[in-house]
Amino acid sequence: MVNLLRKPETANKVVQDVAIGGDSPLKYVGFKMIDLAQGETYEESLGKLEVCVVALTGRITVTDHDATFVNIGRRSSVFEQVPTDSVYISNDRAFRVTGESDVARVALCYAPSEKQLPTTLIPAEANSTEQRGKYNNKRTVHNILPDSVTTANSLLVVEVYTEGGNWSSYPPHKHDQDNLPVESFLEESYYHEMNPPQGFVFQRVYTDDRSIDETMTVENRNVVLVPAGYHPVGVPDGYTSYYLNVMAGPVRTWNFHNDPAHEWILDRK
Repeated sequence: MVNLLRKPETANKVVQDVAIGGDSPLKYVGFKMIDLAQGETYEESLGKLEVCVVALTGRITVTDHDATFVNIGRRSSVFEQVPTDSVYISNDRAFRVTGESDVARVALCYAPSEKQLPTTLIPAEANSTEQRGKYNNKRTVHNILPDSVTTANSLLVVEVYTEGGNWSSYPPHKHDQDNLPVESFLEESYYHEMNPPQGFVFQRVYTDDRSIDETMTVENRNVVLVPAGYHPVGVPDGYTSYYLNVMAGPVRTWNFHNDPAHEWILDRK
């Protein structure tokens, strides 16, 4: 059975490391979470990958050794619920991230890439914000790299906030068929945080034929992998859920399909 739930390595600088291939079922999405003390650095050569460096919390400096973005980052906690700064870097480059605050939490979001694009700062002000859902399915979305912008070759990156007692990514939807314009094939990863941090959420990943059918108790700083299928998240009362989504596939378009068994809830009066 494929392991879809990844626990953090909290004693290490690299807290999460989901590489494309290897022991991951994902072929289009990679993800790392790194914690940097002030002055500490992380360096990497990308090869045929692109990356979106998200200043999740704290402040960082990011360079690809040509372009440098100094002291970026807008919040000390994701639960301030304001957008933050990110940097896009395409394939065949190397980059370095340096911590500029006491603690910096940095997400590295990867996808395969062949066409080199300019290194680009994505400032917080460029993140569009939207409210999705109604009733007990409400959530707030910050669009870092949506499919409406041409900054990246493959990557789509968003952050989502869901208050306690609500469901997110609901009604259950999927994007695992290369059947445009009806549905696009996009793999996905979820990086989760909770407020207060001792909280947990439930996430189910399941396909129509139930060849994948996993229901997971997801705790702070866990990652859930979605190679295919529907992937709803339930948030218990009293806690706020944050997750960072990374999506990628053969076409950079987000067209999803709702589970027909549950789509009826959209038509409630």
